[in-house]
Amino acid sequence: MTRLVLTALALYLFALPLVAADRKAEPEVYDPSVCAAAIESVDAAVEAAASAPCLAMAQAFPKPVFERGPLDRVTLDENSFWRVSKDGAALRSSPGGAVIGAIAPGFNFVKAVQVREDGWIQRLGGEWVAPGDVKPARTSLFTGLLLPPDWAHPFAVILDRTGLHASLRPGEPGSADSGYVTRRGKLVHIFARAEDDQGKVWYLIGPQRWIRQELVAMFAPAERPPDVAGRWVAVDLFEQTLIAYEDDQPVFATLVSSGLADWPTTEGLFKVWARLPSDAMSGARGQPDAYDLQYVPWVMYFKGGISLHGTYWHDGFGYRRSHGCVNLSVSDARWLYEWMLGAAPHEDGEIVNMVHVFSSGEYAG
Repeated sequence: MTRLVLTALALYLFALPLVAADRKAEPEVYDPSVCAAAIESVDAAVEAAASAPCLAMAQAFPKPVFERGPLDRVTLDENSFWRVSKDGAALRSSPGGAVIGAIAPGFNFVKAVQVREDGWIQRLGGEWVAPGDVKPARTSLFTGLLLPPDWAHPFAVILDRTGLHASLRPGEPGSADSGYVTRRGKLVHIFARAEDDQGKVWYLIGPQRWIRQELVAMFAPAERPPDVAGRWVAVDLFEQTLIAYEDDQPVFATLVSSGLADWPTTEGLFKVWARLPSDAMSGARGQPDAYDLQYVPWVMYFKGGISLHGTYWHDGFGYRRSHGCVNLSVSDARWLYEWMLGAAPHEDGEIVNMVHVFSSGEYAG
């Protein structure tokens, strides 16, 4: 028995240095640069991703962890938004009453101030709309991320909804051997960036796991434009992201939906010139793409009628969807609206917030 105990003790003591060595080998500080050394080709990118330092880094830091921004429970719970039939609808004086107007065909939403059990709704303004002409909107509960003071490395949000496997190599189809399946909304680190033979951008998001750029929205620190100070935002049209800054310090990051190809959001540096807790928006009257949004929350105009604003009519953030505005979720728009208003005013009492719109690449989503 004594010999067995001594043997077990000896083996334990012999193993201690090995355990200590293994622990020492584990990275203690997140540094994705070990995965991006000398990436001059796809072969070099794959080789770097398969290196021991990169694999150890990806295993030690599987995903970023950030605090989510708050839900705007007031706007979400106290408002009732309804999609109007694309063919339009009659406006009546009462349920089943006389026709006193009409909503033209198009992409239209109304805010209900009263909803009856039989399905009739009374919209903001007093008119009534029949049950068959409206259906309730499914408002997104998405919220952005509160960034810690030490954030410095790129990360991404998965956009894909179809459940694709990551690829083992940029430019190749997805593979079950990667051990990763996409799920919208999940956070991933960006360990490296590479371009395939077709010039498409790919990101390394885990141990030998590559994913196409259009399936994620990547966040990376942006350089502050000259003469910009205080609270400002950077909107990246390529990644469809927004990052809010206090001088050089990033504090908040979220997904957006900017203008479609026919109505692109203009790049440049702009000043928020007007703010409204809510506003009505409409355009392209009489055209196939006509729209009329009776109530839009948390509006911050920065270039004529183009604004940052809350959006309850889609949950496609991370992809272009708008007629030029920068769509945010309702909760993110409120957070940004109140945060901007909290900026220190200038000597004349004016609060100045700048919006920097740029593109870090050529959008292909």
